[in-house]
Amino acid sequence: MEAQVLAAAAAHLADEKKAIDIRVFDVEDRIKVADYFLVCTGTSRPHVRAIIDELHIRLKTAGAHHARAEGMDTGWWVLLDYGDVVIHVLQPDAREYYSIEGLYEGCEELEWQKVELPELPDPSTANR
Repeated sequence: MEAQVLAAAAAHLADEKKAIDIRVFDVEDRIKVADYFLVCTGTSRPHVRAIIDELHIRLKTAGAHHARAEGMDTGWWVLLDYGDVVIHVLQPDAREYYSIEGLYEGCEELEWQKVELPELPDPSTANR
């Protein structure tokens, strides 16, 4: 899956799980480790976990696999690294404290709502 489509798909899935303030930054010209960074907020540890679980399961079903996940034990700030796309899901206090959007000031934001997506299979019906 192309990086832009993966980033937009992840944003849509986070939105389906009621993530707050979803932003996708095109960081390709700024840093060399990824093309897109997605940042969103979950309101609590269980909410962050629900967002992460949805992203992991649905993107895996669509053929995308993350190289690593960090922060799952605390659920305060969870990072999923898909290579060209890095996803940050933070609780409100963590997002305010770290203010990671400031790192990407000046980067173009992807209008993820406008990206045409492939069908993302529902894993509960994938084998039916």
